Amino acid sequence: MADYTPRLRALYKEKVRAALKEEFSYKNEMMIPKLEKIVLNMGVGEAVSDSKKIKSAHDDLMAIAGQKPVITKAKKSIAGFKVREEMPLGVKVTLRADRMYEFLDRLTTIAMPRIRDFRGVSGKSFDGRGNYAMGLKEHIVFPEINFDKVDQVWGMDIVICTSAATDAEAKALLKHFNLPFQN
Repeated sequence: MADYTPRLRALYKEKVRAALKEEFSYKNEMMIPKLEKIVLNMGVGEAVSDSKKIKSAHDDLMAIAGQKPVITKAKKSIAGFKVREEMPLGVKVTLRADRMYEFLDRLTTIAMPRIRDFRGVSGKSFDGRGNYAMGLKEHIVFPEINFDKVDQVWGMDIVICTSAATDAEAKALLKHFNLPFQN
């Protein structure tokens, strides 16, 4: 197991680094952008009325990510939404290193082709600092989720954090990882 390298990490080391260095003419190897982390988040607003929903979302996200998620809690009480302070409202997990590359590989090769009417991800969802955010309407597109055991379909947010200084550099990096952009 120690000598196993994820497919995308090997691709990054062998081809992507050289391509980015040539494209943006970096003077230093350390200037070449790289993936830092991927954050997955599921907001479970229904947990206000049914506390079992958070457990279900927790288990589903654990299957997708391959590591244990953290339960996020409300910071303030909001009477209009029947939310009290410290009430569990969602789950999130941060992927780094090999798990991050494995997840990105599964996302682009398995999950995205299973999305209905999928025409690519928006090229405008960068934050100005080289990070990319996207959302999925259904978490059941991942092969780890057993479709028959799902009691409810949740959406999820996926944030890909890179070390790129600009959006153009980050977009070039993600294009080399075969992320299908619309424009």
